[in-house]
Amino acid sequence: MLKYAAPLQKLVEELEKLPGIGPKSAQRLAFFLLSRPDDEVEALGEAVLALKSQISLCSRCHNYTTGELCPICEDPHRDASAICVVEQASDLMALERSGEYQGVYHVLGGALSPVADIKPSDLYVSDLLERVRQVEPREVILATSPTVEGDATAEYLRQLIAQLPEPPQVTRIALGLPVGGDLDYADQVTVARALRGRTRMEG
Repeated sequence: MLKYAAPLQKLVEELEKLPGIGPKSAQRLAFFLLSRPDDEVEALGEAVLALKSQISLCSRCHNYTTGELCPICEDPHRDASAICVVEQASDLMALERSGEYQGVYHVLGGALSPVADIKPSDLYVSDLLERVRQVEPREVILATSPTVEGDATAEYLRQLIAQLPEPPQVTRIALGLPVGGDLDYADQVTVARALRGRTRMEG
């Protein structure tokens, strides 16, 4: 097996640990970094180190932040009466990019999974329930992933919230066909969800 100089080999091995990065991609990235000016590589290294030293979890929603609360929770213009529940902070950012949602969030930290031995106690489920009790929002939006684990997590949360003294309305994000997708190539589960999540056309 081809071995590079020790520092380069170490970087390749570490880059391979990143999601979506295989051996060839790791080698390309390593050689690219090696070719860049020192200040650029140092800036990258400092940014990576800052992730662990400066980033923590928001005490309210568990989004990533540099302070006690994340920018969304601190924003007085956000609608605190709507809480959107997501699995990961990356899901939150995907929803934010749409520009359609103006409420607040709650990051679970994952989804229930018997296979991976992820239980409710491993997620921020109790924090969500306590938050709903205190805030009494008008709506809790379940935006977990359209997977077996995501669906099971959404149903579990729905049942728990329904048991609260004054439960809010619980909704699930509509899941269906992507823009530009061909109906003929969509699987039956996606088509079924698109039909269930259909909306009224105005005009």
